[in-house]
Amino acid sequence: MSEAVAETVAGRFAELYGSAPDGVWAAPGRVNLIGEHTDYNDGFVMPFALPHQAVAAVSRREDGVLRLHSADVEGGVTEVHLDALALESDKNWTAYPAGVVWALREAGHAVTGADIHLASTVPSGAGLSSSAALEVVVALALNDLFSLGLRGWQLARLCQRAENVYVGAPVGIMDQTASACCESGHALFLDTRDLSQRQIPFDLAAEGMRLLVVDTQVKHSHSEGEYGKRRAGCEKGAALLGVDALRDIPYDGLDEALARLGDEEEVRRLVRHVVTEDERVERVVSLLESGETRAIGPVLVEGHASLRDDFRISCPELDLVVDTALTAGALGARMTGGGFGGSAIVLAEEADVEAITKAVTEAFAAAGFTTPRVFEAVPSPGARRLH
Repeated sequence: MSEAVAETVAGRFAELYGSAPDGVWAAPGRVNLIGEHTDYNDGFVMPFALPHQAVAAVSRREDGVLRLHSADVEGGVTEVHLDALALESDKNWTAYPAGVVWALREAGHAVTGADIHLASTVPSGAGLSSSAALEVVVALALNDLFSLGLRGWQLARLCQRAENVYVGAPVGIMDQTASACCESGHALFLDTRDLSQRQIPFDLAAEGMRLLVVDTQVKHSHSEGEYGKRRAGCEKGAALLGVDALRDIPYDGLDEALARLGDEEEVRRLVRHVVTEDERVERVVSLLESGETRAIGPVLVEGHASLRDDFRISCPELDLVVDTALTAGALGARMTGGGFGGSAIVLAEEADVEAITKAVTEAFAAAGFTTPRVFEAVPSPGARRLH
């Protein structure tokens, strides 16, 4: 499959630019099993890579020119001079790969230009990190072509900087690290403070289970204000409590911390979510490592309730997925990603997948919602060179 995709993308590159690419790379989208809105609070997250990926055919240039093209966006090749890259000047998809080049050069890496053709199967706006996949595949390609010697976590940091500073979206480090560092058959237990990682075996098929992603088709955008408001609220909570980040509030000290926040009700809700969510990540890790995979289902449901009621970033479509799936026999379900739309995940016995999918689809039709897209999430490899 990857070989066929690499050939297709390389062939289109040759049509666009007149010669074969120097190579073809891939970087996946991700789904987050547990640990939502904890990454920019120095907390714990647990994503795994999807089989859906961004693929880039790339050749290096020496003349300070960057040329970009996407199979997924109408229009021709965009050409920009590297010296003209300016913060938040680009409001199109090209800001993501251009931002990576900017971040590499800002960090002192001698990137002198590139021709890039991209194609992605990561659903855009579904909360599955289509932008991170785009960034990481470009970063990995340039790392290889310019012999920069950067490791996966270092590329992730640079990609996060590209999105934070160049694009202007206040995202945490999880998405880029997942795309760069995940392994097939595993979930990535990531401490976002020090970027320490543990690969946790997560092979649901071997235990007779499946994890479904339900894309509600409700689009969300990180660059818009609500995400930034939540982040600012978390930072306010940390400042009021006198800690560097909410990660530093121990779970067994949560009640005391909430009491200290007094009548700051909105901040109290945000703090409660982050501290309890970090504890949920640690609980899921413990359950998976002890072979109690089915027992993570109720923890996922707890996470959804916290995101819905405390963080207030769910929406009617996401709540309908969770409620319907649980009624239809799912082991657990929750929204995943930044919120305000996007996707939910559903943990189910293999035998129940068809009935749950049917129930969710029918519930959406009855509510007058757009038909959701449902697919299985299989823990897949992280970014790599294909050709």
